[in-house]
Amino acid sequence: MIGDDTTVIDANGQIMGRLASCVAKRLLAGENIVIVNAEKCIISGSRVNIYGEYKEMRDKGSKEKGPYFPRMPDRILKRTVRGMLPYKRAGGRDAMSRLRVYMGIPEEYAGAETVTVEEASVSRLGTAKYVSLGDVSRKLGGNIRGD
Repeated sequence: MIGDDTTVIDANGQIMGRLASCVAKRLLAGENIVIVNAEKCIISGSRVNIYGEYKEMRDKGSKEKGPYFPRMPDRILKRTVRGMLPYKRAGGRDAMSRLRVYMGIPEEYAGAETVTVEEASVSRLGTAKYVSLGDVSRKLGGNIRGD
């Protein structure tokens, strides 16, 4: 069940990079954070450029050798947060252990009060182009269930 010190953040309509930086700061401050609806997170930019950049990151490595880049939206978001933490040091490892990221809303968090990060709201983009993390994941070959 949810602890009293756990914050549940809904990633629906949140800009991924801004959300990740705010979450990283909170994790380093000692908060326990659960992010739900990872597949509905937004990446700003043109669809073609975003797909190209993520495909390039995915193609760099393999499971046997090289940097492994995930396909699933929850793992991509967790990897993005990890990139904003000193994850090779003890403080960063501790911070990463306090983070949970889920696609959709799991049963244990269904009734929980969710929080949105105002700095990461998609309304900041105005009419700019963006694509959802779920679409990027599907393009990379991630096997996510339909919306």
